[in-house]
Amino acid sequence: MPTFTTTDGTRLAYRVLGDGDPLLCVPGGPADSRYLGDLGGLSAHRRLIALDLRGTGRSEVPADPSSYRCDRIVDDVEALRVHLGLDRTDLLGHSAGANVATQYAIRHPERLGRLALITPGSRAVGIEATGEERRALARLRADEPWFPGAFAALEAITRGTGGDWEAVSPFFCGRWDDAARAHQAAARPANGQAVAGFGAEGAFDPPGAREALAGCGVPTLLLAGEYDLNSPPGTVAAFAGLFPDARLVVQPGAGHYPWIDDADRFTAAVRAFLG
Repeated sequence: MPTFTTTDGTRLAYRVLGDGDPLLCVPGGPADSRYLGDLGGLSAHRRLIALDLRGTGRSEVPADPSSYRCDRIVDDVEALRVHLGLDRTDLLGHSAGANVATQYAIRHPERLGRLALITPGSRAVGIEATGEERRALARLRADEPWFPGAFAALEAITRGTGGDWEAVSPFFCGRWDDAARAHQAAARPANGQAVAGFGAEGAFDPPGAREALAGCGVPTLLLAGEYDLNSPPGTVAAFAGLFPDARLVVQPGAGHYPWIDDADRFTAAVRAFLG
């Protein structure tokens, strides 16, 4: 697995899959980038370069824990671009990684061709889904056999009277089968300090980000999953409204990992955008 040294001396690893024009990929979590796989076969069309964020996967744990902050991770993406010798590149961010990708687009728009935000987290711009929005979305799955227990857990979390996130896992997947269970486990962050530090004080400046995006001309795809409780379609649509040149796609039947739920539909949408 190739590595490079980022700006503060931390050695970071990255995975390379496929051939063709490069697509830098920022995982969510922060978690090991392996859960991205080949993004549903997208590696047959683009050279995927997936960064293991600091303290995850095969990347080193940084000496300074404050460097886990989202805004600091942007420097790692830029260091990877320089390491690869790319003058410009397309960039994909999934889930929490979309916050990194968005901040990168604000700071380095001249280095980007296109930006793809997949079931994006939107803390960087101050957009949060409401409890009622998540409840309404969850009720679309009322016919599923796992629904009663999962919905009860969601209600407890929404009310602040419980925290069984494992029980609500089915709501993050378009279908809840053995493959989905295995993938959900693989996507689970292993470094609690990295997760806690990602959104630490100073990581986000929503008013500044929103103002900057209004003048950001980078063509941007925002892809939501129809059933995704983490990044509901309404929230993603509001996020898309901040970009001057945005394309919103809602993938039917998909959850938080749309390339797992319907690889063909996912890759077709991303390919159509990236060209």
